[in-house]
Amino acid sequence: MPGKFKVTVVGAGNIGGTVALHLAMRNLADVVLVDIVEGLPQGKALDILESGPIIRFDSNVVGTNDYEDTAGSDLAIITSGKPRQPGMSRDDLLNDNQEIVSSVTEQLVQHSPDCTIIVVANPLDAMCHVAFETSGFPRERVVGMAGILDTARYRTFIAQELRVSVREVFALVLGGHGDNMVPLPSMATVSGRSITDLLPQDRVDAIVQRTRQGGGEIVELLGSGSAFYAPAAAIVEMADTILLDQKRILPCATYLQGEYGINDLFVGVPVKLGAGGVEEVIELDLTNDELADLENSANDVRNMVEVLHS
Repeated sequence: MPGKFKVTVVGAGNIGGTVALHLAMRNLADVVLVDIVEGLPQGKALDILESGPIIRFDSNVVGTNDYEDTAGSDLAIITSGKPRQPGMSRDDLLNDNQEIVSSVTEQLVQHSPDCTIIVVANPLDAMCHVAFETSGFPRERVVGMAGILDTARYRTFIAQELRVSVREVFALVLGGHGDNMVPLPSMATVSGRSITDLLPQDRVDAIVQRTRQGGGEIVELLGSGSAFYAPAAAIVEMADTILLDQKRILPCATYLQGEYGINDLFVGVPVKLGAGGVEEVIELDLTNDELADLENSANDVRNMVEVLHS
């Protein structure tokens, strides 16, 4: 089918494989799944491709160990890197994944110099810096997936608490993708009513805390590996928005240059996503406490970035 986009997914693990499946099912783009492990991306790609006659999509899905096959991609999604294990923080992954993300980015840029990069590897905000600095791309074309996932967890917990459909819940999580992320109770609503009016403060606080530890909760339950269904869904929402130029307002990790009083740092905030990548940073009117929490979260990110540069 002519005219399809081309999307490269780096890393054929649980997240990468699930992303490739979702993208293929949308019939929007041809997908290249790349990994260093021989046979892994080829096998998953073939398995996905063979589901096409049943699910009724015509997207081509290719698995490869060679970045030459990724040439000319419109969008590149970096899921590669070591996953979290029980008892491990995202920060523990810093040094291992810095080397992986840097190498991957170099090869992507060599073959697809005009692509937009979505970074998923943890620790997310720090790995965005690695991809940004390695690629030499403008800030608009390097963006991190975190806020959509964290917000989805927040919305899930609110819906469960109030026994309503998740579709009735609006919520937002800002800040770094770590234990000091910033869920915003002041902007969490159910059909327009604030959760601070619908729930006692102790329940609001419990939901906020569970959101902050949402990834770790799944890691502990699994015993090996980390979440992948919800992260993959969040990635695909970003891919749709960019490829289809939807200009949706979504919480993503972006390189701030003075917005929210933060400079030269990737932090999760609402952005307008479209064909140009991050087309606008949306500045919200936060409370003083929320601004202080966002600054605290940003300081955690800055500390990690300083370790990268040390």
